[in-house]
Parts: sequence; structure tokens; C-alpha cells
Amino acid sequence: MGNLPHAQTYRDLVVYQKARQLSREIFKLTKTFPKEETYSLTDQIRRSSRSVGAQIAEAWAKRRYEAHFVSRLTDADGECLETQHWLETALDCNYLTPEQSADLVAQYDEIGRLIAGMIAKASMFCGTPTYSIREQAAEYFTATNHQ
Repeated sequence: MGNLPHAQTYRDLVVYQKARQLSREIFKLTKTFPKEETYSLTDQIRRSSRSVGAQIAEAWAKRRYEAHFVSRLTDADGECLETQHWLETALDCNYLTPEQSADLVAQYDEIGRLIAGMIAKASMFCGTPTYSIREQAAEYFTATNHQ
């Protein structure tokens, strides 16, 4: 787990880098949304887009346990889909052009495929780190063995 050939930290993961880049792009685009959307659509789309990268980072921290790793990646995938929903809502409200929306949705599709690949190959990312220290099991005294 500690010596992955493709990544030393979550920041090295292409999927994480793409998620961050897209959240920055969405931040810039949502600056043009109407002020009345500040606490609704703008907030929702920014939150879900930022959460994709956050969930990937959390998955990295949970990779000692494969089920936790997969659970966090599943959450990241859910945030991708939620972001796509909000992008389509912004399109419906004419805040984005069809081209902007289609491009962003396609990029989130790619992130979803990358996440699915990580889930499918979770064992490559997970397990006991090679640098972990194991102590000898302690011998505890109980009423039956201490007479």
C-alpha cells in the first residue's frame, strides 16, 4: 500500500487532478450566475463539484480497508452525478450554453469512468502498508491464568 507505482499520495492521482481542475472551472463559471442563485444553485453545484476531489482524498486515507476505500470512491462517483444534475439544471435555466454543459458533463463522465476503474482494481490500492509497525501481542493476566 505504501509503495504504489502510480501514486505516492492522492494528489498524484489523475482523477483527483481532473476533479480539482473541474471544480475550479465550475467556480469561475458560476460567478456569472444571477445573484438570486447564490444560496441555491450556485452553492449546490460548487459544493458537489468540490466534494468529488474531497471524497477521492478521503478514499486514499481509508485504503487500509478495501471496503472503506470503495465506499468513499462510491461517494465520489455520486458527487460526480450530482454535479452533472446541477450542470443540466443550469443549462435548463440558460445559465450555461449547451456547449458548456455538454463539455462539463463529458468531463464528469470521464472522472466517473476513472473512479469506476479504481473501484474495480481496489486491491491494487489497498492493504496493510509496508511501513507499518507490528508489536508483539501483550500477555494479559486474568483470574484463570494468574493464580
